[in-house]
Amino acid sequence: MSTYVAVVGAALAKADEERTAEEVGRGLAEAGVIVVCGGLGGVMEAACRGVKAGGGTAVGILPGASREDANRYVDVAIPTGLGQLRNGLVVRAADALVAVGGEFGTLSEIALALKAHKPVVALGGWELARDGEPIDAVVRATDAADAVTKVLAACRRE
Repeated sequence: MSTYVAVVGAALAKADEERTAEEVGRGLAEAGVIVVCGGLGGVMEAACRGVKAGGGTAVGILPGASREDANRYVDVAIPTGLGQLRNGLVVRAADALVAVGGEFGTLSEIALALKAHKPVVALGGWELARDGEPIDAVVRATDAADAVTKVLAACRRE
């Protein structure tokens, strides 16, 4: 059975986040991983672009009701009509998650993944703390290649 990894991040991402997401997508595709995302723009589109360049498959779990909302690099578009609630489906469809930067939607996906005991690898973005004390539940990566290596290792341990 194939490994599925969600790549999540902001729809309105910074240029460096998009470059990083594209490299992550390519690396995952080259490793034979199926990449899941929210199917729209920003980090999601960049990751899918990388997946296509790496010869892989990109699944977009869309917030709206139309497959046509998907970015042009999505191979399998799944419209949900659920809005941001679709973040739970993105997480549930994956074995692990790579977060590239991100806004509140990304934070929700990180939290849902951790609650489901799924590995989360992060490049920048959110830092978690409880009562002012840092929580090291998220694995930090230094660059795209490191994120791919770490998420693949985490999937093998699952």
